[in-house]
Amino acid sequence: MVVTDLTIRKIAAADHEAVGAVGFAAWAASDAFEDSYLDPDVIARVLHEFAIFPEETKGEILIAERGETIVGWGARENEPNYVSDVWVHPDHQGKGVGRAILLHLCEVMAAEGLATARLDTHAGNEGAIRLYERCGFIIVWRGREYSKSMGVELEKVHLEKRLADR
Repeated sequence: MVVTDLTIRKIAAADHEAVGAVGFAAWAASDAFEDSYLDPDVIARVLHEFAIFPEETKGEILIAERGETIVGWGARENEPNYVSDVWVHPDHQGKGVGRAILLHLCEVMAAEGLATARLDTHAGNEGAIRLYERCGFIIVWRGREYSKSMGVELEKVHLEKRLADR
């Protein structure tokens, strides 16, 4: 799907609140929920993490806009080839926004001379896994990991994509 009405740009300070809201809305609408996600403490932790992420991340955050509305965002942090986040507001999922964000991040990494792009997600997040696989990522690991932001152990998958040879 070609998304022609979408603008992808670097985050600005004025975007922080909207980015947190989009991330939390996407997380809350995910098809990857486990019973542990319903714990009010987990929900409060996740909401807090999304609220502070734009201010505290040391990486790069890109937002996707339709008109004046932020409809999704993606981030790289910790390592230059690691996509830490791709979040699309539920009202805009399935419309090419996540694909556009992810492919843009991969183009940036390829231009930087990186050989692979990496990401991970909840193993039950079938929609995200399908998106990642359609964008050329393959699952390289499946297992359980502790999530600091949620405070619970999760079933996860790690995926990688080979970028253009440099």
